[in-house]
Amino acid sequence: MKKGDIVKGRVTAIKPYGAFVKIDEDTDGLVHISEISVHYVNRIEDHLTIGRIYEFEVISAEKGKISLSLKRRKKKKKRLDIRLKSGFEPLREALEYWIENYEKRSYRD
Repeated sequence: MKKGDIVKGRVTAIKPYGAFVKIDEDTDGLVHISEISVHYVNRIEDHLTIGRIYEFEVISAEKGKISLSLKRRKKKKKRLDIRLKSGFEPLREALEYWIENYEKRSYRD
């Protein structure tokens, strides 16, 4: 197991500082509270459930200690590849119209 690997693991315990995860029979990891969400985490129990399986990204695996991240996995999942077909052309055309008609507008009731 190395940094960047995606692993599935079952949450086995939750402490105020993080959650313990069972990856396989011989491997346990820890998700620190700062690696659960990009938003403020007051209670880990609001984000993780004991007994449930999640996908985590391995942050480090040194000397038998495995650090995991849930928020990094979620960030990667939500990435979209969006390409504009017409670029800014519609905005440029609309801007010309707005400028031409700005003086013609009446803001009186």
